[in-house]
Amino acid sequence: MKYKTIDHTADLGIEVFGSSLKDLFENAAWALSDLLTVDTGNLRPLPETSITVSGQDWPDLMVNWLRELLYLFTGKDMIIKSAKIVSLAEYALTANIRYEPFLPTRHIIKNDIKAVTYHQIMVEQAGEKWKAKIIFDV
Repeated sequence: MKYKTIDHTADLGIEVFGSSLKDLFENAAWALSDLLTVDTGNLRPLPETSITVSGQDWPDLMVNWLRELLYLFTGKDMIIKSAKIVSLAEYALTANIRYEPFLPTRHIIKNDIKAVTYHQIMVEQAGEKWKAKIIFDV
């Protein structure tokens, strides 16, 4: 399981899981995309684009990462189809993103996510696995 939704009054909360920190950030990107839209057609990804994001700590990096991906959707009409972390260092990451343009005839919006919040943000290692808690403003 990559993620699960959690109850949160008036907002949308998720817990994301990963076998590594890199896996956690990739699964968080997948979860955001899954929460945003339903694709009613065949996958037609465009060439990759690269993005770099940094933060003050792991929770800050997670918020900044998801905010950047949400901006690609809301500001540039790009639906993320995959995110591959190519570099993950101390509170910074670079990822290759595969996307396709949002088309109302092809994609259905599931959740109108307005923002990624710092409310209850958590990124922690649990044994050999990683876990994050993220709250979205809807």
